[in-house]
Amino acid sequence: MTIITSAEPDGGVHGMTANGVLSVSLDPPLALVCVGKSRNTHGFISADGWFGISIIRKDQRDIAMYYVRDAADRIGDVDVPLEQRNEGPPVIAGALAAMSCKVVAEHDAGDHTIFVGEAVQLSTSEGDPLLYYTGKFGKIELD
Repeated sequence: MTIITSAEPDGGVHGMTANGVLSVSLDPPLALVCVGKSRNTHGFISADGWFGISIIRKDQRDIAMYYVRDAADRIGDVDVPLEQRNEGPPVIAGALAAMSCKVVAEHDAGDHTIFVGEAVQLSTSEGDPLLYYTGKFGKIELD
């Protein structure tokens, strides 16, 4: 499960839970996110030209659920630790992996835009991923 972060015009941080983020290229390191045109995140990424991707740990589920809510319903009842970056918006502190991406291409895709970003800063940490499959959270079972 991933959290996409973007910068608000007033300097705040906006987040959105997303289960579809893709690697595009290793050289240069590119990733893409698909964002609905009606989402606040869309306007923030378009205006700023940056987005953050945080692949969160299973113990960060409350953060994923927080960012599923409409922005008006985010009342500060969940602690969302943020890590400031040299460039781009903050990312979720302690995420399994986090990257700051500079938008290098935008593609119209119906009611969504595909934003392709070059990862300019990457960090990793230890833990187990928060997985979401068939409409519920889960885990991988190994034989």
